[in-house]
Amino acid sequence: MIYTFCDEAGQSSLHVKGELYKYLIKVRRHSEGDELCFRSHNNIQTLHTYKLLHVEHRAVKLSLISSKHKELKAQKALHVGWCLIDSKSIEKVLPSLCEIGVEKITFITCDRSQKNFKLDFKRLKRIQEASMQQSGRTTFVEISTCRDIKSFIEEYPDTKVFDFCENSLEDGANFQTVLVGCEGGFSNNEREFLKTQESFRLKTPMVLRSESAVLAVSSKILL
Repeated sequence: MIYTFCDEAGQSSLHVKGELYKYLIKVRRHSEGDELCFRSHNNIQTLHTYKLLHVEHRAVKLSLISSKHKELKAQKALHVGWCLIDSKSIEKVLPSLCEIGVEKITFITCDRSQKNFKLDFKRLKRIQEASMQQSGRTTFVEISTCRDIKSFIEEYPDTKVFDFCENSLEDGANFQTVLVGCEGGFSNNEREFLKTQESFRLKTPMVLRSESAVLAVSSKILL
């Protein structure tokens, strides 16, 4: 764990109780004398280092050692347009996309997206928080929605499309925006609309699930 979110971080001393106490002492097994790092939601870019002074029955007391501006983010910016799939599959891969450094994800309702799929944005934020604390990242993935592929391309005309084609994604590719379809790929109407966009594939004979494709493409571009 690189740091822990605590909205009181920055004060000269912290008196931690409740779930955070259980996490630090029961799960992380910190003890007196340990140095711990915290960030607050209001100022994530500042890293606060504390020394754990006392472990009580249901609380711990920590004293501030230092506070410094320290941001951590990917060297490239990648925006993924992701045709909507089952939210459970999205939740499984979101921590990895956060750690890789994806800057933004726009979820798009496409022809083959099931209409009953709903996103829980509060849950997605909690998942990101856990990933950020483990990886050290200091920015949330920006998450938005779009009603259809046509609207997305109109807003982001330089989008590159992941699909079945002859052009394979080479090392060192530097795309700003990438579109990935849902399970089953794009419909015939969507392919007809997207035929003027530059498309690419990965160098694999396997058919990837949507979440595998998003992770693989993002890794290829960002890492």
